[in-house]
Amino acid sequence: MSKHPLILAIETSCDETAVAVAEGTAGILVSEVASQIELHSPYGGVVPELASRNHNITLRPLIETALSKSGLSIEDLDAIAATSGPGLASSLLIGDTTAKAIAVASGKPFYSINHMEGHMLSPFIENETGVLPNISLVVSGGHTMLVKVDRVGGYKILGATLDDAAGEAFDKAGKMMGLPYPGGPEIDRLSANGDPDAFDFPRAMLKSGDFQFSFSGMKTAMSHRIAGLGNKWDSNNEKLVSDLCASFQAAILDVLIGKTIAAVRETGASLVTVSGGVSCNRGLREQMTDACAAAGVKLQLATPSHSTDNAAMIAYAAACRFEAGLPASGFDQDINPNLQLL
Repeated sequence: MSKHPLILAIETSCDETAVAVAEGTAGILVSEVASQIELHSPYGGVVPELASRNHNITLRPLIETALSKSGLSIEDLDAIAATSGPGLASSLLIGDTTAKAIAVASGKPFYSINHMEGHMLSPFIENETGVLPNISLVVSGGHTMLVKVDRVGGYKILGATLDDAAGEAFDKAGKMMGLPYPGGPEIDRLSANGDPDAFDFPRAMLKSGDFQFSFSGMKTAMSHRIAGLGNKWDSNNEKLVSDLCASFQAAILDVLIGKTIAAVRETGASLVTVSGGVSCNRGLREQMTDACAAAGVKLQLATPSHSTDNAAMIAYAAACRFEAGLPASGFDQDINPNLQLL
């Protein structure tokens, strides 16, 4: 029997149904994700009712698959975990209720995990050092924040977005340009062949002197740039679209990276981590690597498979809490669509 706790985790905070089994902090045995991108693509965004309905259909078979692949039964597990927020209420309820039911029926402890903590700790999955002190940039479709991580459960939010997240700005801009959903990965792909200086976009709050972000103006700026092109705008003109994508992406990355390095200098941190769906962005990964090297600090990126919504990060966060001796959650602890990290 493993000396590490065996943990089954469920993640249904938005439109991905995910189940994972972790052997404590030693590693992830199984990570299963059922994507709903095709389901929501015709609408250009996530439809909550469709998401929760699909979770209901997909979750039980996914749990059975994860257990089968890990060679474990419910009786073999040491704890059950689920995302309790933030996210869509109707989606969160599916995973949270299912996990609690399994925990109650099997007599296992239950861990209610903050989705953002899962992202923050994900760069350390399968890392022998465990969680190290770092400056964490969490950047996704719903969240953009800088957090000083001292230890598991010891976090200080340095700054966060005052309005839209970077990932939302990417996806909305992609929609304006007529790109396939989700727009963020498409913008990143097209940016590789574009000129980042072709169009001027604002670097909102880059020089604000704090660690707050604001990306709502980026959507407005994209709308104005397209309108300003008038008859020259052609969504089928790959050179034009690529230049627009590259310029838009450059502006967002300048802010994300600039604020992160500023946080490093102020705190004296020696390690930066980047996680969340936008951490898959090729430009962000390359430019953050260069910026951290220039600043003389180490960089640890979440792997792409642990960047978008997944249950492996929830299982890992629960394992970290279990092994650190932090208390399990009560079964009366409800979901919270607006759950804060602190």
